[in-house]
Amino acid sequence: MNDSAFAAPEGITELIDITNELMPEGVKAAERDIYQYKLNRKRIFAQSIVGASTTAGVLVGAVPVPFADAVILSPIEVAEINALAQVYGIKKNEDSKHFFNSIIEVGTVSTAAKAAISGLKAIPGINLAAGVVNAIIAGSFVAAIGEGTIYAFEQVYLGKKTVKDIDWVTRVMESRLSREFIEKVTAASKQITEDTDKKAIGQIIQGLFSVKK
Repeated sequence: MNDSAFAAPEGITELIDITNELMPEGVKAAERDIYQYKLNRKRIFAQSIVGASTTAGVLVGAVPVPFADAVILSPIEVAEINALAQVYGIKKNEDSKHFFNSIIEVGTVSTAAKAAISGLKAIPGINLAAGVVNAIIAGSFVAAIGEGTIYAFEQVYLGKKTVKDIDWVTRVMESRLSREFIEKVTAASKQITEDTDKKAIGQIIQGLFSVKK
């Protein structure tokens, strides 16, 4: 306390005991924080992949060719899915191959994709050139498939699902091309004009389709 007085420290033993009691909980909390940080980082990387892929879809859709179906987007979606698989550490094997193919099929030749295209053609009040409309539709397909893939891969990464859950992932992807898909494309169309830059179109679309956490 001063040069002539001394007070022995008190409570050290109790502090050590309490620290030891709480240590396992503290370690678990730290592990959860680290795990959440890694998951958030993966989401950021994944979103950037979907953004780039969406813009690529917009550029492909803007080419003046009939947009009869979504098959022309298959190469973009394949590259998108493979890149997302790397982010979430999903290895390529026979099971994951079927998993990936199920996602691609839903986004290209499935009944859900064809129904979505038919619904998009019937959207009223869109006064845009055919090339711009096609660009919006193409970008929206890629964005919807990308965001659905992020959700599916994240469930696998978290151990809640496996790449053997083919029926489940098919339902997930089909849900991405439901009525809500039409509504989002309609919303995007209202924000876009003939002069909107292709990259800006991609950003608008991704903003509407991105997974909300």
